[in-house]
Amino acid sequence: MTAIAKILLLGSGELGREFVISAKRLGAHVVACDSYAGAPAMQVADEADVFSMLDGAALAAAIDRHRPDYIVPEIEAIRTEVLKDYEERGVTVAPSARATMMTMNRDRIRDLAASELGLTTSCYRYAETREEMRDAVAEVGVPCVVKPVMSSSGKGQSVVKSVDAVDDAWDYAVTGMRGDRRRVIVEAFVDFDYEITLLTVRTRGGVVFCDPIGHRQERGDYHESWQPTPMTMQAVDEAKRMAKAVVDNLGGYGLFGVEFFVKGDRVIFSELSPRPHDTGMVTLISQNLSEFDLHARAILGLPIPSLFSYGPSASAVILADRESSAFSVEGLAEALTPVFPGVELDVRIFNKPTTRPYRRMGVALALARNGDVENARAAARAAAAKIRLNGRD
Repeated sequence: MTAIAKILLLGSGELGREFVISAKRLGAHVVACDSYAGAPAMQVADEADVFSMLDGAALAAAIDRHRPDYIVPEIEAIRTEVLKDYEERGVTVAPSARATMMTMNRDRIRDLAASELGLTTSCYRYAETREEMRDAVAEVGVPCVVKPVMSSSGKGQSVVKSVDAVDDAWDYAVTGMRGDRRRVIVEAFVDFDYEITLLTVRTRGGVVFCDPIGHRQERGDYHESWQPTPMTMQAVDEAKRMAKAVVDNLGGYGLFGVEFFVKGDRVIFSELSPRPHDTGMVTLISQNLSEFDLHARAILGLPIPSLFSYGPSASAVILADRESSAFSVEGLAEALTPVFPGVELDVRIFNKPTTRPYRRMGVALALARNGDVENARAAARAAAAKIRLNGRD
């Protein structure tokens, strides 16, 4: 059988793993790439390739070697100029090389949203040195949030509560940076009621939205998410308007994770990822097509039917608490045993080869068909807590 398309997946973490499964169900041939062997997506892909995607020559060589129909980035740290070059030669980059280049850097997407599109954002300044950061914090005021312009999973992100903490925040940001750009964004602290991810799918037939996803973060990284999250219709409509404006500007086809802060009816643009979002893992149990199914369909130009929800749902992450290269996963039977009436459970173990403190190793999922979001959140947290990662070295 001939595959409907060959996909070169750049980055093979847990989000890539679920995307590979969705793409292969549709008949695609997937080559999963990452900087280390045995990454989660490699375990379910047709082929695997190991190299640094920050090495432009190695990235170009991989594209030439595999000759894909589609290049699908799953991580931020990529030589995006190489993707632009191959897109100009006729290889499709999903969603687009421009979207990848703009969103790999927080400063570029923020400037697009605030300056070009006129969307509501927090007050912000940039800094490339410790001294510039001191000036930025003085201008923005404390408390404020400091983030590297290129990072992932909250790495390098901190809250500065006093001017005495500026040096430590700079050092932490530099340590957590990805790529080779020593630049941070200093954002005024936003007084918000809650934050959401609006999964926005740009297809050849138009833009499709999933129900807003609420989420909770710790150390700048997501710990639990739930769908739907209560919002006023005015706030939902404004979030959709802003999300559509950004994704239409970026172009291409695929799923975008657009993040907002919400205060009453007021919606404030935060960030955007041109790929499935970690908070969107709740869609593995909450709706008829997961975010990974939607991304695959949009990229391949396949129709997307009406989306519907199975009921209030939640996800809770399973974190490692130590460093180990030899460990066992225990407690799965207990985690999958329902303890809340009417709540269905599922668990996804990512099969990462090593652990380290706070590394995300799996996710627990809960669906409360006859309950509410709080039932689902409690069940997902309880299930995640029953999974144990026991090191053997």
